[in-house]
Amino acid sequence: MKEIKDHYFFKAKKEGYPARSVYKLIEAQERFKFLGKGQKVLDLGAAPGSWTKYAAKVVGSDGFIVAVDLHRLKINQDNVVFLKEDIYQLISSKELEEQAPFDVVLSDMAPKTTGRKDRDHYLSVDLARTALQIASRFLVKNGAFYCKVFDGEDFPEFKTEAQRIFRTVKIFKPKSSRKESVEKFLFCKTKK
Repeated sequence: MKEIKDHYFFKAKKEGYPARSVYKLIEAQERFKFLGKGQKVLDLGAAPGSWTKYAAKVVGSDGFIVAVDLHRLKINQDNVVFLKEDIYQLISSKELEEQAPFDVVLSDMAPKTTGRKDRDHYLSVDLARTALQIASRFLVKNGAFYCKVFDGEDFPEFKTEAQRIFRTVKIFKPKSSRKESVEKFLFCKTKK
């Protein structure tokens, strides 16, 4: 993944976030207001930790975040628990089950891109489907799910799958997402 040194890159550094991706979550929060004080949040694909750090700030000391990734976080927060886990093994994680249920599940996961748009799209949808499965299992009723996925042929089907689980499903493209990027975000709320 190439590092884009733009306005958002420098703003993230100035504000103490490890990556510019934090603004994709901040914009969604400003629009949908799904994170709140005292919540339990599951952050999938959390490294380097920008989403985790922002969510931890919003939920405050009465809430907490479980951050999951194969790579360590570049942040240290008192209300964050880190799990070094493979996302595909997470659905049967005893440790995660002990922490559940969650009010919000976040996923900024992306595959290691190959340069082949069709393959990258397929891999992205596969990760997003896994995140959706995890959200379906570990979210509270009425919980929220915010997930990145690459646009492409299977995107409409993925959206339909999300609509079977959530009452509200919206497509969101933050301003901080580069115009040429194929990434889209699905915001889902009110788990059935």
